[in-house]
Amino acid sequence: MPRRLPPLNALKAFEAAARHLSIKLAAEELCVTPGAVSQMIRVLEENLGVKLFERVTRGIFLTDAGRDYLPSIRNAFRQIAGASERIAAQLDSGLLTVSTTPFFASAWLVPRLSSFRTAQPSIDLQIVTSNALVDFSRSDTDVAIRHGMGRYPGLRSDRVVTVEMIAVATPDLIDRAGRPNRPSDLVRWPQVHDAERKGWSLWFDKHGVAERTTARGLSFDDSGLLLKAVLAGQGAGLLPAALLEDELRDERLIQLFPPARMEEFAYYLVCPDNRQQQPKIAAFRDWILNT
Repeated sequence: MPRRLPPLNALKAFEAAARHLSIKLAAEELCVTPGAVSQMIRVLEENLGVKLFERVTRGIFLTDAGRDYLPSIRNAFRQIAGASERIAAQLDSGLLTVSTTPFFASAWLVPRLSSFRTAQPSIDLQIVTSNALVDFSRSDTDVAIRHGMGRYPGLRSDRVVTVEMIAVATPDLIDRAGRPNRPSDLVRWPQVHDAERKGWSLWFDKHGVAERTTARGLSFDDSGLLLKAVLAGQGAGLLPAALLEDELRDERLIQLFPPARMEEFAYYLVCPDNRQQQPKIAAFRDWILNT
């Protein structure tokens, strides 16, 4: 188990006192009393088990341990300050990093970006494609666009667009299973699922099918991979209509029923709650929700 770090205020008091070689000047810098500085240094010395200062009549001076400790602490504070400045600069800059799925980027977002550039010429967009849910605390991503139910704890989620979803299968699978006459016939078919395994359940709800089986079988977080699995005959799949034009035209896939729109199953704009009012994020949200 990693050792618990000393109190941050005690480290600040040590660094200030070591820099000034004065408890009084350190107290003035930190806006506390000299007694508070002395107390914080004592706490730090007890925490470390070493003496950092020698007290003399006219002031203080560093012990050998204090001189050895000071460069590392000073460097740590510099790194923290530098990292904070970089984060603040990113938040205030005109660069907006948008993470989106490859399909949404090519089929919807990129063809419309010229209107955003016209409306917000001071914001530079950086588009990053990925299917994984973004860890905003560990990346430079400002906003993400993902397909699903839009339920992401701690994040603001705005529905961007609900696309028409089509139930499709290969001719070979239809020959083996028999052409379905009604949606309920697909309950016992092999199915290929989205990552949340919600699509087929919503599709059956949309068609009034009460009978269900457990959502078994393959699942994918990428529409392109899901399409490949359906083309390989792994099961029937639900896919955006815009993704299937070539496959339907060439009859590599057969549309089983008319397109359906499941309102909750949509593309969502996602960002941390505490960043939603940043001007560049708010500008992008306003644009995309009104496009």
